[in-house]
Amino acid sequence: MGLLMDRRAGSDKVIKFLLRWERSLCFLFYILGIIWLLLLALPTFNDNTYFSENALLPGLVTKESNLEQTSKQYYHELIHEMKRYPDTMPYAWLAAKLNQLQLDVYIHNFSLIHPFQEQKFTGQNIYGIIRAPRAASTEAIIVSVPFRPVNSIYLDTAPSVALLLAFAKFCRKQKYWAKDIVFVITEHEQLGIQAWLDAYHGVTSGNGVLISGDLAGRAGSIQAAINLELHSMKVSSIDVKVQGLNGQLPNLDLFNLAQNMIAKGGIRHSFQKRFDVKYKDKFKNWWYHFNTLIMMIATQATGIPTGNHGLFHRFGIEAITLEGFEKPGQQNSYENFYQVGRIVESIIRSLNNLLERFHQSYFFYLLPSTDTYISIGLYIKSLVLIIAGVFIKAFSMWQRLTAEVSTSAENKKSTTTKQSKNDGFDIGTITSEILWAHIFGVVIVSSPSALTYIGRQTWNLRTEDSIYFGFAAITILTLILPLYPRRRIKYKNAALVCVIASVELATVLMCIAMHNFSLALVAAIVYVPAILPITPKEKSDGKCRTILSFFWILLHPFVISNLLVMCYTYINFSTDPFLSILFRGYHATKQSYVFSIMDSMIYGNWFYNVTVSTILPIWLLFWNILCSNSVMHT
Repeated sequence: MGLLMDRRAGSDKVIKFLLRWERSLCFLFYILGIIWLLLLALPTFNDNTYFSENALLPGLVTKESNLEQTSKQYYHELIHEMKRYPDTMPYAWLAAKLNQLQLDVYIHNFSLIHPFQEQKFTGQNIYGIIRAPRAASTEAIIVSVPFRPVNSIYLDTAPSVALLLAFAKFCRKQKYWAKDIVFVITEHEQLGIQAWLDAYHGVTSGNGVLISGDLAGRAGSIQAAINLELHSMKVSSIDVKVQGLNGQLPNLDLFNLAQNMIAKGGIRHSFQKRFDVKYKDKFKNWWYHFNTLIMMIATQATGIPTGNHGLFHRFGIEAITLEGFEKPGQQNSYENFYQVGRIVESIIRSLNNLLERFHQSYFFYLLPSTDTYISIGLYIKSLVLIIAGVFIKAFSMWQRLTAEVSTSAENKKSTTTKQSKNDGFDIGTITSEILWAHIFGVVIVSSPSALTYIGRQTWNLRTEDSIYFGFAAITILTLILPLYPRRRIKYKNAALVCVIASVELATVLMCIAMHNFSLALVAAIVYVPAILPITPKEKSDGKCRTILSFFWILLHPFVISNLLVMCYTYINFSTDPFLSILFRGYHATKQSYVFSIMDSMIYGNWFYNVTVSTILPIWLLFWNILCSNSVMHT
């Protein structure tokens, strides 16, 4: 009976095994996680894409449009207007063209109050609505284009606007639409579509610096959106973009629909600007698909949308971007624009067949090619294996601590001396250590405004310089403070802080993975192998401790972000002189900090917030452990 009541019965052997092989098991799980990630690109781990939503009926759509000549006419007229207004969108011309098509046309005004420069920027969106003749305007489909003026640093989208107008003219004559079709032309890239979506749904995203304004007209509940970024009237290939804000992805059925219709239209289709290539050599085939997979993971981890479609996902709207690239040669040929128009028609007509919102297919997936996918049930295991080592480390340290406390208590009971208060945990010290680290992280999250103000008022610095040098000063402060004076902390307290920090990191990574798997995976691959060997020591253990501290400094969020941007700069400008690369990387790093903070304030991208409020405090806790001399008694 006693055996049945003993909770530890049968588990002692497991605990002893974990305690004996703790470090080996931790690194074994990490290596297994990496191996599992490598195996994901193998055909065995990939499933062929298919349609879960039969109501789309993509194979039964009869294409009727011929948008070639109409698009060509609109394109030449638009180019003429753009030359007249090289800095702005030709609002009057666009509104007039949509009005000629007898659409319900509206102009949407929005503004942005820059949080650092105290300046106000304004913009306008133009949209027209075709009301569904066979329904009561309860549902809608969006066709959007980001307008880019002549002097824009981005690739031209004038062909997209021309195709949108031509397609709107075609749609206006059809009577089979069961959903409203809204044609949106936005200004200022993602700012315009974010303001339009906020106004459409009556919400405020971010910190309220983007004033969305009001919409004079609305359609039904938006079911799906197609964003067009055609850069030429001679399109040779179309790349389908899916990554959205904070790593969100559209329903896999929508991606499959686009790829299927593009292939049927006779135009090459790609993902991550990579075409499907089948090598006879199995290793080359795996390596090619693995590179595509890694590119998706790297892009998704940033949380930055790859196009205007990425801002629809937060509203439960499935959206993708079709980016068309120029066809070399045939300078006066517009023939394939006929095919592009039919591709857009077939996608919109398939969406028109939907009886309900997308729900049957996957929302969590990875793509090694255009026609295969990896489900969450497979790829999540790589992250679980990597994080398992952190839990094993924390559990093993906790078992040792509880055993030491129990032994100490039993020894004191067997003697007549009074038990010392120093034999247990100092809860006040432990709580203070953890609390102050996280308070520090929260303060840094809200520091950019203060840093900008101080830099501008004191040294007349620009926003990017104020933030960069402010973060650099904070980094130096976090590195120096634990060193002077040399901290001495009781071993049991330091060990418990290590346990809590390890559990917190593993838990945070799993929570992040539920929304943005790629970000959690990248963070785990970088931080887990460095955390596993960190433990409080009675005395500094020489060179090993010094090397570990050096690598841990390199993993400081500020330091590693500088290194990553420098590496990215070197890859893209490897032929430049070394000093030029350093200069480019330095400026790119400063700008990346400002963009990351602005994305957080305007769109609600939580990459900056998560990094500073969770990863930085955890880094600081482990740095305190590395810099402290632990003692058995105080």
